[in-house]
Amino acid sequence: MRKEMTYTRVHRPGTKSLWKVLTAAFLISHFSYLISSCARMGSPDGGWYDDTPPHVVGSTPTDKATKVKSKRVTINFNEFIKLEDAQNKVIVSPPQLDMPEIKAAGKRIIIDLKDSLKENTTYTIDFSDAISDNNEGNPMGNYTFSFSTGTEIDTFEVSGYALNAEDLEPIKGILVGLYDVSAFSKAKKDTVGIPDSLVSETGLMPLSDSVFHKQPMIRVSRTNGSGRFTIKGVAPGTYFCYALQDSDGDYVYGQKSEKIGFSHDSIKPSWKPDVRQDTIWLDSLHISNILRVDFTHFLPDDVTLLCFQTPQTDRFLIKTERKEPEKLGFFFSYGSDTLPRLRGLNFNADSAFVVEPSAKLDTIYYWLRDTALVNMDTLRIEALYQTTDSTGQLVEKLDSCIEFLAKTPYAKRMKEQQKKYDEWFKKEQKKKKRGEPYDSIMPSEKLKPRINPTGSIAPNQTIRIEMPAPLLVCDTAAIHLYTKIDTLWYEANRTIRQTGPRAYALQADWNEGAEYSLEIDSAAFQSIYGLVSDPIKQGLKVKTEDDFSTLSVSVDGAKPDTATIMVQVLNSGDKVMLQMPVVDGTAEFRYLTPGKYYLRAFVDFNGNGVWDTGDYDQDLQAEPVFYFPEVVECKAKWDVSRKWTLDALPRYKQKPLAITKQKPDKQKQLRDRNAQRAKEKGIEYLKGKGINVGK
Repeated sequence: MRKEMTYTRVHRPGTKSLWKVLTAAFLISHFSYLISSCARMGSPDGGWYDDTPPHVVGSTPTDKATKVKSKRVTINFNEFIKLEDAQNKVIVSPPQLDMPEIKAAGKRIIIDLKDSLKENTTYTIDFSDAISDNNEGNPMGNYTFSFSTGTEIDTFEVSGYALNAEDLEPIKGILVGLYDVSAFSKAKKDTVGIPDSLVSETGLMPLSDSVFHKQPMIRVSRTNGSGRFTIKGVAPGTYFCYALQDSDGDYVYGQKSEKIGFSHDSIKPSWKPDVRQDTIWLDSLHISNILRVDFTHFLPDDVTLLCFQTPQTDRFLIKTERKEPEKLGFFFSYGSDTLPRLRGLNFNADSAFVVEPSAKLDTIYYWLRDTALVNMDTLRIEALYQTTDSTGQLVEKLDSCIEFLAKTPYAKRMKEQQKKYDEWFKKEQKKKKRGEPYDSIMPSEKLKPRINPTGSIAPNQTIRIEMPAPLLVCDTAAIHLYTKIDTLWYEANRTIRQTGPRAYALQADWNEGAEYSLEIDSAAFQSIYGLVSDPIKQGLKVKTEDDFSTLSVSVDGAKPDTATIMVQVLNSGDKVMLQMPVVDGTAEFRYLTPGKYYLRAFVDFNGNGVWDTGDYDQDLQAEPVFYFPEVVECKAKWDVSRKWTLDALPRYKQKPLAITKQKPDKQKQLRDRNAQRAKEKGIEYLKGKGINVGK
């Protein structure tokens, strides 16, 4: 039987029709790809990244326009943008007492100035690096918009650095601005009592009146992470430069807590044509090209302001506290030469205290002698102490009732003591059951002095003994120091002096390499609460000179007429380890523990051995500070010497970056991700074949 086959006729188009079908299919698929690509951020499918920063396509008014009357500025961009931290990064100059409104809206930034516009004045709106595109975050770079209400626009710039006067740390975010010299009073260079060095070349004394206290700066900028500032839109003229950490936003120095910087040197803005080198990087390791670029170099560009806080001389009571039941604390904002006078309201305060004041009498602890008072949860005191009135004079103030509440109530302390007793009793009962020796009376708590240092010491070191509470008895005859000679121990000479209500210092002529034994008899110390010390035996070994390094620093430059230069050895945390004065041009440090150190120096004008801050109203700068720009490595058995010209480098270049805590801002950079993508897609090969691949 024959099987029937069924055939279906298929229409086959010609070659021309087939090409049309394939072309249509390609266009549809390509169009779909473009739609999907445009709908995605970034390039997850291997396409091209958007690495192009936004740019300005227009503004109202136009950039650098003159005769502007409107207080609204609108800047248009070629794409959607975002504005980062406008309140801190965007600076409007002249300073605006009424904060302007600055906002990003789609492809534009709108600035509404609230203050009235000043006549014949150049306005600058410095955006710094706050502008980037909305999708990919491509930074626009530093951008400044300017306009003038007059017929001319001012274009000078003044740049420099604001540093912390005490440690030359760059200060980020401090306000730096200019005053025209016409705002200040005239002062003759031969004025009685005014050194020539304090009068600028203009013959003006910038501190001869209170302009800084009353008038805002005429042009301002803010420092970056390197302490660098650039004041733009400056007119020709002569100026004084000031820095202000403006805590209340009024652009004047009104509070002693505000950090400030000022200079007696006047500045005159200028410019010169100059050439710089711009490096074009092929990648992070290879340079593609170095270009010579002409630019306008504005001067001065190295103004350095050393900033400080004026001493807080106003005295007032900050707080009182009773963290520990046995002592009361008074904390004042500034010292005095008179202790407070106290009267107990719910107890008799006569002879009730052992007083432990700080050196400046700004922190005072009152130790309670009587344990009955220690056990009282609440003590009420009437206090008469010195405070500063509205005229700045010290007057006596009476606090009629100050309550001191024990942080840990008496009942809770008793409960904790009972818990300790129960634990001790349980342990002793276990010993009793096992037939082991045991105690039936709990040993009393012992006084535990703290001795520092222990173990190995340097030949020039002092032993410090600190007590946990003031002493009723200190039997110095019960403190013995023995030295080992051959195999025998001999008593060594030592001196003991009290350095505070709870502190003692033991000094001796230590022999290098020798062994010593510090031995303190039982009950040598007794606290005002009746606690006595156990016997103490502490071994000491004196290191030899071979264990140390000697550092000799020869200093010149920054020549004070009569003042002393103090040199400090710093660790990697910028903390002072040792300090010595310069004598006959040299500061010498013996018995220096091997390691890496840094050097700082200051000019000690008043000879008190410590760095002193400045005072604006007294026309007093902070004592000058300098840093040695290199690390100094000291090794055992080495005699290390360094020559140091203090002012060889400008102050903003002195402090080593390794110990600088305020690091420079990380620069926002365009991410050239398409170069890598091109390699991935083989574009270099296509270009080599002469194929135009576009972007």
